[in-house]
Amino acid sequence: MRVVVLLGLTLCCVLVCAQDDTKLSRSTVQVREEGLTKPRGEDEGVMSDEPIAEVVEEDKTKPKKKKTPEEIEAARAKKAAEKEAKAKKQKAPKPTKKPKPPKSTKKPKPPKPTKKPKTPKPTKTPKITTTTQLDIRRPSLDEEEEKLLIELGWDTLIRPVTPGREEPVEPDWDEVPGGYPDNIREVTTTEVIMYIPEETTAIPFVGPWYEEYDYADLAAKKQEEEEERARKEKAEKAERLRKKWEEEEEERLRQIAVPPEPKKCPPLGLESHRVEDDQLLASSQSHHGFVAQRGRLNMQGSDNEDDLYGGAWCAEPEEQNHWFEVDARREVEFSGVITQGRNSEQHEDFVSSYFVAFSNDSRDWTVLHDGYAEWLFYGNVDKDTPVMSQFNAPVVARYIRILPQSWNGSLCLRAEILACQLPSSHRSENEVNPSDDLDFRHHNYKDMRQMMKVINEECPHITRIYNIGKSSQGLKMYAMEISDNPGEHETGEPEFRYTAGLHGNEALGRELLLLLMQFLCKEYNDENPRVRRLVDGVRIHLVPSLNPDAYELAFEMGSEMGNWALGHWTEEGYDIFQNFPDLNSILWGAEDRGWIPRIVPNHHIPLPENTLNGSLAVETKAIISWMQRSPFVLGANLQGGEKLVAYPFDMQRPPVSLTDSRRWRVNSEMNEETWARIQRQNEGALRETPDDAMFRWLAMSYAHSHLTMTETYRGSCHGDDVTGGQGITNRASWKPVVGSMNDFSYLHTNCFELSIFLGCDKFPHESELPLEWENNREALLSFIEQVHRGIKGVVRDVEGNPLPNATVTVEGIRHDVRTAAGGDYWRLLNPGEYRVTAKADGYTPQTRLCMVGYDSGATPCSFTLAKSNWDRIKQIMSLNGRRPIRLVTRNNVVKTTTAAPTPTAGVDDHAIAQKAERLRRLRLMRLRRLRLQRQRASLTTTPATTTTTTTTTTTTPPPETERTTSWYDSWFPVDSWSTENPFDSINFDSVPTQDYPFEYTID
Repeated sequence: MRVVVLLGLTLCCVLVCAQDDTKLSRSTVQVREEGLTKPRGEDEGVMSDEPIAEVVEEDKTKPKKKKTPEEIEAARAKKAAEKEAKAKKQKAPKPTKKPKPPKSTKKPKPPKPTKKPKTPKPTKTPKITTTTQLDIRRPSLDEEEEKLLIELGWDTLIRPVTPGREEPVEPDWDEVPGGYPDNIREVTTTEVIMYIPEETTAIPFVGPWYEEYDYADLAAKKQEEEEERARKEKAEKAERLRKKWEEEEEERLRQIAVPPEPKKCPPLGLESHRVEDDQLLASSQSHHGFVAQRGRLNMQGSDNEDDLYGGAWCAEPEEQNHWFEVDARREVEFSGVITQGRNSEQHEDFVSSYFVAFSNDSRDWTVLHDGYAEWLFYGNVDKDTPVMSQFNAPVVARYIRILPQSWNGSLCLRAEILACQLPSSHRSENEVNPSDDLDFRHHNYKDMRQMMKVINEECPHITRIYNIGKSSQGLKMYAMEISDNPGEHETGEPEFRYTAGLHGNEALGRELLLLLMQFLCKEYNDENPRVRRLVDGVRIHLVPSLNPDAYELAFEMGSEMGNWALGHWTEEGYDIFQNFPDLNSILWGAEDRGWIPRIVPNHHIPLPENTLNGSLAVETKAIISWMQRSPFVLGANLQGGEKLVAYPFDMQRPPVSLTDSRRWRVNSEMNEETWARIQRQNEGALRETPDDAMFRWLAMSYAHSHLTMTETYRGSCHGDDVTGGQGITNRASWKPVVGSMNDFSYLHTNCFELSIFLGCDKFPHESELPLEWENNREALLSFIEQVHRGIKGVVRDVEGNPLPNATVTVEGIRHDVRTAAGGDYWRLLNPGEYRVTAKADGYTPQTRLCMVGYDSGATPCSFTLAKSNWDRIKQIMSLNGRRPIRLVTRNNVVKTTTAAPTPTAGVDDHAIAQKAERLRRLRLMRLRRLRLQRQRASLTTTPATTTTTTTTTTTTPPPETERTTSWYDSWFPVDSWSTENPFDSINFDSVPTQDYPFEYTID
């Protein structure tokens, strides 16, 4: 029986080896190589056979696995006989000849578990035993290899040779000539590539590594996992769709519950006065100064609370039913109401709640209903801030009434109505179709900068963008230059400027200048002859925002929600227009003392010391520096709140004393014009400039070109018409201010500047911009063209070199101008004939007769000056203690000096008489001075010895005393009671190239 069992086991081994010959051989070789290359004792650096011994001892503990030596020997002999070559290949090398392990960098990646070679199905019982042992102690890889070799009967191949038993010895291929055979070399290479590294991760073991994988089960399992994943994704997608549907349903229900957004409509025009006075009615009025016509938004009252012009509509307190009615004159869509309190410094009067009613015939009224009751709107909580109330849906009607229900103080109201025009064949003021394709909207700082950049890109050959400085918050004050040669001043080409945004809430001027930039660029590209003539002949500077910080504040509140003062001042609290140095007082004080023009000039008055370090805004300093850099000839600043043009002086001159008035009355030589001027002084103040006629013409050129500025029959925006129907006024007689930009520009530079007030509404709605552009377009262009009115020219020396800072004087006008750096000048004058004199230091003055006609274009009037001997005279005076030159005459016979040329024979008797009169006046002044000195000397305790002098004898000089006045004060004495200018009676009509024919001596 035992022999039969042994034979059966032998047959099974033979069959298994015959079926998987190649597979088992490769696996065995791979395992053997792995075991030899990386034994367990590698970590300790010692070659050891302990794993094999442990496996043998473990097998001995298992009785059903143990084989007799005879059985093992029989199986080994039979196997060796059949496959001797394979046994030789698989024979392990001697322990002393351990091959070098392959480098770790060349180890191939371990194959995936699904790609392991199939192993025979586990039909043997040792599988169960091994699994049971795995649960207790996980066997190592070497132990599993030894178990497999023992089961296959190959354990004797790696056993050491024992004495008395001859084992087949594998030849040493390293010592054989020719090396390994080709087949052996290939197998070795394949085994190295397919090297399986030792596992280091703790993956739970289910069975031996050689167990065959069931790929069918894996495919089914993978398919199940994919189906499960698809089911989960489908369920998640369905859940997302369900949630999305629920959110959309909730949003739809929410939208149904929330009322639609109210319709946005522009103002009807109460603030801008498009709604006329007869369209406003009220139930009553408290007194004559608070009628319904005063109930306009931002209406300003007078300083006198009981004046005819109050700051709101105020109702009679005894009245029971109060209402304020507006007639739109046609059916419109009313969409809202804006209310405001009374403009007053003493009272806090405003309406806090009200109803709104509508009608189409002004008899039957319907109060607005919100679906439950009459809709009560809440009004103001203070008197200045506007409050807007919008309707859910616009109401179509012609008449609207505001029905006040509660109020603070007295019932006073200012209002604006929001309404959209219905489509109709009749033209309305709110339906203006402008002829120019421009961007009619409000621009904040970022939009303004972007628009200027776009215009510059469209017209790079005629435009240039620069900034004149920064605001207190760091925003740049951008300017655009429009000229045929931008960036350079051309000799003979005048410079013009428009500025806007001095007050941040006056936005109309800002938008008009941006529209003007677009218009000039487009029309120049379209070859408009008028625009091309302007651009080629004038260097135009446009500054849309001089106070960008305040504009951003007003822009944030919106067109209708900003009050009268919001954004008016800078961030530091300055009103830029009134923040310039006061040069008027310097000029008028010098005039009263007779210092004009010898001591203090009547033009380019220097700034007082430490002015720029005083209370000047950052923006003001930047504007002053900009004015000084460019030789502007004409300019205007655009403002709002009124509709007129104001020209300087903006400051009132204090009235003169009674002593001065008596002094003028006893003067028999005073003409009628001077007497009329003094009378105006006595009445109040001197307001006119020396160029008053020119300023009036400039103001009228804009006002009369404006489409509606001269329509003053309804009065001004807040009171009576102060322009006399002309649309122009003197600022000092209207609303005088100190340190204005206009006065500073006139007295410190050559520029004639005016203030243009564009309308009653400082911040009009966007829908009103096309109408305002149409009203102002022609006036803006016409005013620029006035820069060519008058004379122009260049002042040079005899060598042709330009003379900068030369003074150009016009006879009869006590305001001079200076030449620019290129020697060119421009003098604005009305048509007429003028005697013009050019003067420069070190040069003899020259006078010319210049004619100004009515044709367009300035009259050329240039000068060529020759050097004079004044430098030598100054040297002589400095050598003699800077004492004055005394004029000496002998028997009215004029002696000429050697340096002075002889008068020409063409001098007529009239000129001789004028010179004699001038000499007589100078002699009288000299005698008056000597008489005063004698009177003062007689009052002292120790009289000074003086010598009486005559005009024909020499004078013994008195003892010198310390002087407290300049030498020119002793030459032209000024009494404390005299306001007469000593140069009024001196006529400078001599030939310009001649000196005065006087003999001079040094005192």
